Amino acid sequence: MNIFLILTFLFAVGGMTGWGLEVFYRRFVSQKHWVNPGFLTGPCLPLYGEALCILYTLSKLEDHIPVEQLWLRKLILFFIMAAFITMLEYLVGEVMLSLTHVRLWDYTNQWGNIRGMICPLYSFFWMLLSAFYYFFINSHILDALNWLSQNLAFSFGIGFFYGIFVIDLAYSANLMAKISRFADEKQIVVRLEELREEINADIEKRKAKFLLSLHTERPLREILESYVENRLDRINRSGFKRK
Repeated sequence: MNIFLILTFLFAVGGMTGWGLEVFYRRFVSQKHWVNPGFLTGPCLPLYGEALCILYTLSKLEDHIPVEQLWLRKLILFFIMAAFITMLEYLVGEVMLSLTHVRLWDYTNQWGNIRGMICPLYSFFWMLLSAFYYFFINSHILDALNWLSQNLAFSFGIGFFYGIFVIDLAYSANLMAKISRFADEKQIVVRLEELREEINADIEKRKAKFLLSLHTERPLREILESYVENRLDRINRSGFKRK
């Protein structure tokens, strides 16, 4: 099957699956409530889509690793997979930060972090995810690709996904541009998750929106000004406690 069709299929599946994983992780582990992760409105996290493409490609390298022990060869493969995804995570985070002054995630409080973009803990999680992909998902991906190659008429579903994805990307990019202009004017870095919480707290009767979680009922600039004030208050309180 055409490699372009393979990668577009993997990106779509990975983006939506990763979005689902993040939703449940934030609900039951990190933030303890339902949150629409990422900067897009719809159910897609591009980082996970790109990660699945990387995992699929690198899974073919196992036979080329010059190690006889099967378990060690697989361990090296998982380490390589995690290293590539970690590099991708760093690159995406740095590009977004430099272009928009927005942090999509922040590992600043994690040990060994590099500029808050990557850290050993989450690289370890990527390694576990790589192993899970290899043992439980890769064979199903291969079956799905084989089925798709014999039923190309169903590839219209991929086109439908990307039609929605492009519209969502355009809407979200416009929103990021507004946030970026404000951040550049104030010479600050906006943490996306903090801003989302600020918007949700501002909604009347605290009916937080899920899909349109960055949509504001007040002008966005007012919310951003409030975000900056509250962030400074949190910093000041934290500094006071340390004293």
